[in-house]
Amino acid sequence: MPRLTLNGLTKAYGKLTVVDRVDLTLEEGEFVSLLGPSGCGKTTTLRMIAGFVDPTAGSISVDGQVLSAPGAVVPPERRGMSMIFQSYAIWPNMTVEENVAFGLKLRKLSSAEVKQRVGEILEVVQLNALAHRYPAELSGGQQQRVALARAIVVKPSVLLLDEPLSNLDANLREEMRFEIRRLHDEFRITTVYVTHDQGEAMATSDRIAVMNAGRIEQVDAPHLLYTRPRTRFVAGFVGRTNLLEARVEGGEILLGGVSLGSAARAGAADGTAGDVLVSLRPQAMSVLTTAPVQDDALVLPATVRERTYLGEAWDYVVELGSNGLRLRAAAPPLEAHEIGTSVWLRIDPRQVAVVA
Repeated sequence: MPRLTLNGLTKAYGKLTVVDRVDLTLEEGEFVSLLGPSGCGKTTTLRMIAGFVDPTAGSISVDGQVLSAPGAVVPPERRGMSMIFQSYAIWPNMTVEENVAFGLKLRKLSSAEVKQRVGEILEVVQLNALAHRYPAELSGGQQQRVALARAIVVKPSVLLLDEPLSNLDANLREEMRFEIRRLHDEFRITTVYVTHDQGEAMATSDRIAVMNAGRIEQVDAPHLLYTRPRTRFVAGFVGRTNLLEARVEGGEILLGGVSLGSAARAGAADGTAGDVLVSLRPQAMSVLTTAPVQDDALVLPATVRERTYLGEAWDYVVELGSNGLRLRAAAPPLEAHEIGTSVWLRIDPRQVAVVA
C-alpha cells in the first residue's frame, strides 16, 4: 500500500486556483521533491499535506486513511508528520539537546528513552559534541542539522521540508543537500521536499514532480526529467537546453534538412510525423577545432559567436554555417575558443529528445 496519496488535490482562493487537481503517490521510504518556480503551488501543496491548509477539492491519504478532504481535515498534531521550515523554527532558549528532545517529551516518553534517542540522533547528525550549546552559538548548517534531528527523532510517517536550505550560502547548501540524502538513506522516512532549486532536487530525490501554474507537468526520476522532458516547460526549467522546431519524416528528425537521428530513439510516439519540438542540451554537443573521426554523431561546421566562462565549463553560442541557426553548447574549462573562430559542432543523436 502507498504511504502518501494525493488524489485530485485542489486549492482555490475565490476565483484563483493555486493548486489544480494534483495527483501524486509516494511509496513507503520514497523521497519526492516538488520543484517549480515561485507561485506554482508547491508550498501550498505541502501545507495541505501538513494540515495547515484545507483543500477545496480532492483528498490526502496516509496508509489508506483520509487525512484531508473538503469539510473533513485531521489537524496537524494528529497526522504523525514532521515539518521543517525555511527558518528552522528551533527554540532559541533551548540547548541543542533540549530542542531535539522537545517532541519526544510531548509524546510522554520516559526520561531514559528520551535521553537514548536524543543521543543516538545527535551522533547521526554529528552534533553530539554541541549538545549543550544554544542556537545562537551555532552556524546555519548546524542549526539546520538540529531541525533535521528534531524532525527525525520522533519517527514520523512522513517528513515534510519547505525550502530548508534557502537561508544558507552556496557552499553550505551543497553540503546540506548531501546530508539530507544521507539521512534519508539511513532512516528511509517517506519525504516530500519543496524547492525551486533544481540542483537540490536532483541531488536528494528518488523522483521529482515539476509543477507549473498549480499543476504537475511531469513526475520522473531526475535523469529522466533531464534527458526525456515531456513538455516545453519541463525542458526549459530543468537545466539549460536548446528548443528547436524540427520535422519527423521517415522515422528521422530533420532540422533544416539535416538528420538529428532516429525519432523513436528521441522519444517520439509511434507513428509521429510532421512538426515537432526538440530538446537539445548543451552537454549533448562538443565544440571542436578539427573535424572528428566519423562515427554515429552528426558533425556540422559552425562559428563561435558568444562565450561565457563559468568555471566548471565554457558556455558557447555557435552559429551553424549551413542555415545560420544559433545553438548553445558546453565545453570543458580548458577548451577555450575565441569569438569568431571556425569550429566543428559534434551533436550526439542519443541525447536528442522530442518534447510532447
